[in-house]
Amino acid sequence: MNKLHPVSRKAIGTFALIFVGVGAIHANPGLLGVALAHGLTIAVMVSATGHISGGHLNPAVTLGALVGGKIDMNGALRYWASQLIGAAAAGFICLGIFDRSVVIEGTPQLAGIGAAKGIVVEAILTFFLVFVVYGTGIDSRGPKIGGLAIGLTVALDILFGGPLTGAAMNPARTFGPALATSFWEAHYVYWIGPMLGGAAAGWVYSKFLMSQTQ
Repeated sequence: MNKLHPVSRKAIGTFALIFVGVGAIHANPGLLGVALAHGLTIAVMVSATGHISGGHLNPAVTLGALVGGKIDMNGALRYWASQLIGAAAAGFICLGIFDRSVVIEGTPQLAGIGAAKGIVVEAILTFFLVFVVYGTGIDSRGPKIGGLAIGLTVALDILFGGPLTGAAMNPARTFGPALATSFWEAHYVYWIGPMLGGAAAGWVYSKFLMSQTQ
């Protein structure tokens, strides 16, 4: 039963990200508004779940922790399953609230760049995100400021990448709405890019910046 606690919190946190994200994009508050909606959701949900589950609301973050030796494969598989379940639930509930076109609109998509460049953008943005997760959430020497730094990183990444790729930085963020609407256009970009970036950040931070005593 204790193993279910962090898993359920990851599902709830990931659900919140997709649910708020789709609604915010539909409300059309502008790029800054969308960035704040996603960033604030991550900030509060990571703060609420970080002490129990490490605040992993993102398969790329979990992969980064796995690469850095901060979680084992069994834990990673449970986390990935919970993240995708939460994302799928949010996608289908949004589909029940809005039209299909609205949910598709709220699904990260490429805009004016090809898939290869999209993968690069998503990888770099996710590298930043997972690097900050390590620096403020995993490394015991880092400042304990809840999810604020992580949420702010999501917001600043969206300010750059939103007009290019939607700045998902999170395969679950794209998977939930895509599954609900069967909209899979360039879906692989949102797995390859974030997972590469997350793995790279986990390797770099754990190898070169993490204290050897941790």
